Amino acid sequence: MSELSETSVATQQRSPHLLSRWSWRELWQGQLWPVAVALTLIIACVFALSALVVRVEKIMTDQGRSVLAADLVLVSGNPIDDDTLASASQRGLTVSAQTRFGTMAFSDENMQLVSVKAVANDFPLRGNLALSSGEAASVQSQHVQPGELWLAERLFSLLAVKEGDDVMIGDAQFTVSGLIAQDPELSFNPFSQMPAVLIHYDDIARTGAVQLGGRVQYRMYFVGADDAVASFRQSIELQAGQRWISESTQGRTGDLIDRARQYLSLTLILVIIMASATLVLTCQHYTASRRETVAMMKSLGARKAWLWRWLAGQLLMLFAFSAVLGVGLGALLETLLRLPLGDILPDPLPPMGLTPILTSVLVALLVAIPGMGISLIKLVNTPAIAVMQPEGSAQSGSGLLNTGLSNANQASLWRFGLVLLPLGALLIWFGDNTLMWLTLLGLAVMLILLATIGVAVVALLRKKRWGPAMQLALSRIGRSPLATGAQLAALTASLMLLAVIWLLRTDLLADWQQTLPPDAPNVFALNISEAETQPYLAALDAQNIEHSSMYPVIRGRLVASNGEQFLSNNQIPQDNKNAQASGVQAQPDEALRRELNFTWRESPPVHNQVIAGSWGGEGTVSVEQGIAERLSIQVGDELAFTVNSQPFSAVVGSIRQVEWRNMRPNFYFIFSPDVVAELPATFLVSFRIGADQSPLLNQLGRDYPTVSLMDLRTMASRIQLMLQQVSLSLSVLAALGVVSGLLLVLTLLRLGLSQRQQEMKLYRTLGASRQRISATVWSEYGMMALIAGLMATMGAEGMVAALVHFGFELSPQWHPSLWLGLPVIAVGLVLALAQSMLPKLLQPLKS
Repeated sequence: MSELSETSVATQQRSPHLLSRWSWRELWQGQLWPVAVALTLIIACVFALSALVVRVEKIMTDQGRSVLAADLVLVSGNPIDDDTLASASQRGLTVSAQTRFGTMAFSDENMQLVSVKAVANDFPLRGNLALSSGEAASVQSQHVQPGELWLAERLFSLLAVKEGDDVMIGDAQFTVSGLIAQDPELSFNPFSQMPAVLIHYDDIARTGAVQLGGRVQYRMYFVGADDAVASFRQSIELQAGQRWISESTQGRTGDLIDRARQYLSLTLILVIIMASATLVLTCQHYTASRRETVAMMKSLGARKAWLWRWLAGQLLMLFAFSAVLGVGLGALLETLLRLPLGDILPDPLPPMGLTPILTSVLVALLVAIPGMGISLIKLVNTPAIAVMQPEGSAQSGSGLLNTGLSNANQASLWRFGLVLLPLGALLIWFGDNTLMWLTLLGLAVMLILLATIGVAVVALLRKKRWGPAMQLALSRIGRSPLATGAQLAALTASLMLLAVIWLLRTDLLADWQQTLPPDAPNVFALNISEAETQPYLAALDAQNIEHSSMYPVIRGRLVASNGEQFLSNNQIPQDNKNAQASGVQAQPDEALRRELNFTWRESPPVHNQVIAGSWGGEGTVSVEQGIAERLSIQVGDELAFTVNSQPFSAVVGSIRQVEWRNMRPNFYFIFSPDVVAELPATFLVSFRIGADQSPLLNQLGRDYPTVSLMDLRTMASRIQLMLQQVSLSLSVLAALGVVSGLLLVLTLLRLGLSQRQQEMKLYRTLGASRQRISATVWSEYGMMALIAGLMATMGAEGMVAALVHFGFELSPQWHPSLWLGLPVIAVGLVLALAQSMLPKLLQPLKS
């Protein structure tokens, strides 16, 4: 028998073909299938999510740039110098100029304050400008020509004109060319919204409306290759009154898209972590199952080099099989993930290229090399004596490398090197991504903390008196504190990550629903005179239109805090010692560069929350939280303002939390009435109307010609549709993460129960009853599941709170249902799995 075995081993070493056939048979025996499943899951998830990210980012970037009418926009309060244009030309960028200014438009019947956009021939560089004229209102042009005048739809009724009539813009007379059917540039600021007119850039001079010291905005639009645009932006040093606008900073949907991307990336990382943990555990189980086989081979003369070829051949076959299956499954999964987005994705879809395939295979390699390599090092170093002493740890052989080091030191160095491989990749991949590093750091801290708490809880429980089954279970759990701590930490971490993925999805969706609730206003009425406020509200009430209260609006500037002027080159008071000590010269805050909209009220708006101080009191002002933090404003500070060169001051009475995205009237500063009520003001009201109530809006425009109406119905519908579609997509994504977490939990429990198999068989052989062994198993794993479920709940609440606050800048929420649901899920999984494996565990040892 021995001679035959030695001959077999020798033959295997001499025949690569036979070795391959043996490796293939080993692959199909079933021991490596859990490893294959884990690898396939990693590749499929990374492929699907990275493909979806590539497609969605391309789509969102194109949509964002279409709204900008360019890839990048430079906005300036002064004419843009020639050096900037020369720099853009050197990089091959296409440039288009635009000038915006406010002036009066006069017709034979009426006059109206309008926002004039003087554009060049090639405007827009991105997106579509639709200009309609003629009786059929067909689109005649997508570009403005010299001498043309195009009006927003409301101006036809406000000025009582039609196509072909004459309208004076400043000093110049134009003939109305037609209607602006679609303007790619969208604005969400109701306070700066006036009906728009389009003229050609060459016609600015003859209007006479652009004068020195006037309120004029200069814009320059740039289009080109992404790297050229980025290089150009970095090369330009912004001057006072200048700012960049890109797709990531423009539009109300920018925050939604950014947070969806963050959640997508975070879920991808958590899925990779859980699948990687599953891979490591299954590799360790495979190593344990093949230990005796390797020891037998060594005892029959097999060398390490041959063992490495044998094992590496199996794993290479396994990886190739998993890669093919994973990419195929990932393609199917990516299709399922974008099904909920079908209504907002373009047809045809932008190509995803080879990036998802390369990324998924590379990530799988970075995970598999240390995950499987460390286990293989341990397996190959199994001593031959382990055939007779399975738990022996003596090392034999000449070592991994002929360097004179001991086997243990060499193995440690190799393991350390393998661990550094994915860590180095993480450093390159994450870079300065605070959210990802916060997640990994929090997870590491949680693992250590939860393991310590778990061991302490078990030790505390062992001091109590329990029934025989529970006592035996606790004794078994507490026999090895280190192993118990590792097992509890792993089980807890898997449950915690499962909960984190779902809770983040829930919190994000809840925040987005609050951002734009179904009853959000979609029309703003501006520039209402004091005499028109009551009639206007009565007109809305007569039509049963739900509306906000009337807000007085005045425009002014914040100039000083506690007697210290805000500096032109800094955003904080001059006496702020922390800022002076840092030596950092920050750009002035946007709120200090322009006039702001002020209002006054007796009571706080229902959609604002006072978070510091108290509302009311004469001579006070309530400050929005964001600007208070940026400018170091606190309750009790005295702020100085100017309105039309009239100075006044107020004491900060309260700080408010404001949700700027909810499409309701919001203000940085709200005064008590005694401070500014005597200043001349116009009024604002917001309300909601249905898609079929456009005639009512036109009637309001005719009845109150001096009131400016901003209709946001189309944009609100687009945002709500996007919210719905992204919500569905994130739900599918979260479900994928939950499935990955459940797979990890089941793997942990299955491996844990498998490790008990020999011990339970020995109990059975020594006469222990089936009922006693079953009760012990259920008590042991039920207790561990309950402890892990409770600790995972605490960890998930803490981790989600940190991610929501620091990563997504939202207010943390409490999740009471989690405290009941997660422990119940954990115990249910354990009991179900234990019940399925007990028949095998209860078999007595065979002699």
